[in-house]
Amino acid sequence: MIVQVDNVWKRFGRLDALRGLSFSVHEGSVFALLGANGAGKTTTIKVLMNIVEPTIGDATVLGVNTRDVSHRELAQIGFVSENQEMPGRMTVSSYIDYLRPFYPSWDRALEADLLDELGLPPDRRIKDLSHGMRLKMALACALPFRPKLLVLDEPFSGLDPLVRDELLERLARHAGEMTILVSSHELAEIEHLTTHIAFLDRGKVLFQEALGDLRARLRQVRVTLDAEARAPATTPKEWLDVRAAGKVLSFVDTRFSERDLSARVAAVVGNARQIETQPVALRAIYTALARAVRDEKA
Repeated sequence: MIVQVDNVWKRFGRLDALRGLSFSVHEGSVFALLGANGAGKTTTIKVLMNIVEPTIGDATVLGVNTRDVSHRELAQIGFVSENQEMPGRMTVSSYIDYLRPFYPSWDRALEADLLDELGLPPDRRIKDLSHGMRLKMALACALPFRPKLLVLDEPFSGLDPLVRDELLERLARHAGEMTILVSSHELAEIEHLTTHIAFLDRGKVLFQEALGDLRARLRQVRVTLDAEARAPATTPKEWLDVRAAGKVLSFVDTRFSERDLSARVAAVVGNARQIETQPVALRAIYTALARAVRDEKA
């Protein structure tokens, strides 16, 4: 595993920012930590980068306990964050020149390609770059040494669509060359890039799964009845976000099977005039799961 997190808790005073967090990231995957602001995504990344130590539990990055992460591991990890600090008085080219000697694997040809494709002005001071250009600059600093792990902390927050698409396109080109760990609440933007996901809610992982497996077992279901639809008093636990409107009962089926869907629907609501299914978008998956967790705690 490139990243392994086992029962990690992080406490700040009386606040438990992480509560028994566990997940693993396979080599070569694009792993997304998803969740609302405040779910614990940035704290998780700070633990992995040895910026903060876990209060309880252990985590490893590149086979090394995060408490022992040193320059040797950091030289193999690229990092891009929406709040990344860089020396504002330096120009784009002077900062690249400064970084280059720290990385023996630095690829000058890739550096030139990135600067050109991302449209970074070599003589512009970093403090004079726009928010989008600073994120491009961070990416141009993180990729030329071909890291084993690229960590992206909310990299698309506040970007205009054109800049976001340019960054996503560049990341997609390199997705097979390294392991990528990305935290984001912008679910739609990263859906096509991601291979594995973990949903975080208030410092805990709701679940982690390969995105392909998740899509295969979840469907949005619409059941049209002959009479006014009413939400059943009891529903199968695999049905989430059950709603009734007019003659239509809708829900997210988390254990979808085309073979027995009709029988399972009939067992709950009786005969149905029509049953329609469609794939569930990543945002809708998160919304349904978050509602289910909230309702359980209510």
